[in-house]
Amino acid sequence: MTAAPGPVVILNGAPRSGKSTVAEALAAADDRVWTNLGVETSRAATPAALQPGLGLRPGGERPDVEAALPGLIADLYDEVAGRSREGQAVVVDVGHHEGHSRPLGTWAIVAGRLAGLPAWVVGVRCPLDEVVRRRRASGAGYEALGPDAAPTPAVRRWQDEVHRPGHYDLEIDTSVLTPAEAAARILDHLAHGPLPTAVAERAERAERARRS
Repeated sequence: MTAAPGPVVILNGAPRSGKSTVAEALAAADDRVWTNLGVETSRAATPAALQPGLGLRPGGERPDVEAALPGLIADLYDEVAGRSREGQAVVVDVGHHEGHSRPLGTWAIVAGRLAGLPAWVVGVRCPLDEVVRRRRASGAGYEALGPDAAPTPAVRRWQDEVHRPGHYDLEIDTSVLTPAEAAARILDHLAHGPLPTAVAERAERAERARRS
């Protein structure tokens, strides 16, 4: 007997917004075994010349990496879709955006791979000042403030670009919810909320924006 597809939860947000801790809490709060895939999984398989791979920040600074992103996204979601079709629950920790030097059709790729599967997109939001605080607490390697003591343009771009085109099945704010509370809200939405629409809707909105 073929297993029913497992749920896919895409946690989409800026770096340090709390996606990873919510993913861990989701796995801890549910009886199902959740496979955690996403940016770090993809980067581990990405050649050094194409780093940071799916972690490329908005701004269009690396056209060479951008050229590889559609393939990297397709590879990631081929694995996500395969695991879902086997009946596994999958949480995807990412920061998808279209803030590149040219449109890449990110959400169209995602929608194509996940067609027919139960996939929810959860917006993981966190105010800019809290993101900056977390970046500073994380130490070296996390850009936060510029010489003027204001958030750098790169940090601001992440906040702006990652949530476009703006349609989610559910949104959570990690500055007011603990990871456990956020996980509980996600699981309740999967069990009792409306059917997911955000993957297809985001793909359609991005395509309309590309054509305009």
